Amino acid sequence: MTLDKTVATPAQAVADIPDGASLAVGGFGLSGNPMQLIQALLDHGAKDLSVVSNNCGVDDWGLGILLKAGRIAKMTSSYVGENKEFARQYLEGELEVELVPQGTLAEKLRAGGSGIAAFFTRTGVGTQVADGGLPMRYDADGNVLKASSPKPLHPFTPGPAAGLEEQQYVLEEALVTDFALVHALRGDRHGNLVFNKAARQFSPPAAMAGRVCIAQVEELVEPGELDPDTVHLPGVYVHRVVEVGSQIDKPIEKRTVRPATEHTSGGAES
Repeated sequence: MTLDKTVATPAQAVADIPDGASLAVGGFGLSGNPMQLIQALLDHGAKDLSVVSNNCGVDDWGLGILLKAGRIAKMTSSYVGENKEFARQYLEGELEVELVPQGTLAEKLRAGGSGIAAFFTRTGVGTQVADGGLPMRYDADGNVLKASSPKPLHPFTPGPAAGLEEQQYVLEEALVTDFALVHALRGDRHGNLVFNKAARQFSPPAAMAGRVCIAQVEELVEPGELDPDTVHLPGVYVHRVVEVGSQIDKPIEKRTVRPATEHTSGGAES
């Protein structure tokens, strides 16, 4: 591995992702989806993929295009409500789904990238997240074929000096994947990345969790051009960088605008 981690095209960047690979994919809603890498992976043809991502895109965008083509065997996500094809495949027994609370999912990825095998959290205690029984796979008739297992609980008193009482915590195991795909606003040849606003949400922990992290960047700069204080993810976590330009499509999942207001001569809104 040289310090220059750039590759020429998205197709070259994902060419060695095999059938059955596990992927951590950045993005929050439609913000920060590594669309050029996802499209290249679709064209590449890898199937039976296990994907960890906050959501699965929508029917015709993001991870939704891999799902529609039948390339995803399992999704580990925290939010799946915007994809009709996702719901159909899940309920008809074509897709295995592991639902994880959003903050827990981010921490499972970050922990995996930090070498932390597991951690305890209060989130999910007293629910099926901890007790087990969440449906993960159905058959074609709607019967549950596979459900989540119970997770270990342990009592902790996190702040005895502050007078906090002992509470139960649930053990969550970290996530490590074969590959990670992320989108960044800017990156240099060493793999240092800068993300833009909401695109930063899941992208750094997803990148950290992948044994091989592939980053598409809108702008590629030379080493030393990025202010170290602005770097959101250091290049030690990134293995391949491909420039895709800034003129790429960036759809809005749900466009919500405020109606134009009209003002009377007295300044009051009508």
